[in-house]
Amino acid sequence: MTRLFLVRHGPTHARAMVGWSDIPADLSDHAAIARLDAFLPEDALVVSSDLVRATATADAIQGARDRLPHDPALREINFGRWELRTFNEIEAEDPDHIRAYWETPGDVAAPEGESWHQTHNRVSGAVDRLIRAHPGRALVVVCHFGAILTQVQRAAGLDNTQAFAHRIDNLSVTEIAITPDGWQVGRINHIP
Repeated sequence: MTRLFLVRHGPTHARAMVGWSDIPADLSDHAAIARLDAFLPEDALVVSSDLVRATATADAIQGARDRLPHDPALREINFGRWELRTFNEIEAEDPDHIRAYWETPGDVAAPEGESWHQTHNRVSGAVDRLIRAHPGRALVVVCHFGAILTQVQRAAGLDNTQAFAHRIDNLSVTEIAITPDGWQVGRINHIP
């Protein structure tokens, strides 16, 4: 059995859509980091997206665990021209497009960005590579809101809208087990 511990990076405090921008995480809550580190399996491998908010969070919880190279395929959704803009700013310019993007996720993409389906395929490919390369291991995957939701959707057999209904807080853990009988979702958005 391979176990995934999907950890959302520390908070950025950004009040806009942050996808591929390399904004650092606030990791000043040392007690929360210590609780998260203590909760995760000691024998797990640690991997993260290549964005600094994920790599720094992975550094903070790595401890004595072995580290795998950063993987850009584990990045957040690419928001394209919507990057670092607020919903309200975009809605003022293109209300139908932004509403379709969030209310009917699937093939709708941000201008010069990714759709939900494209993000899902990218992240799932990265997770599949990790599972194949490290069968039977516990994997701590430090990544992003959208990346985590793609795997919740996959494991639980949810449609796009159901997946988007989940909350994924910063420094939370979502657990998924891959067994011979299939994928099983454990805790979602657990705050140790």
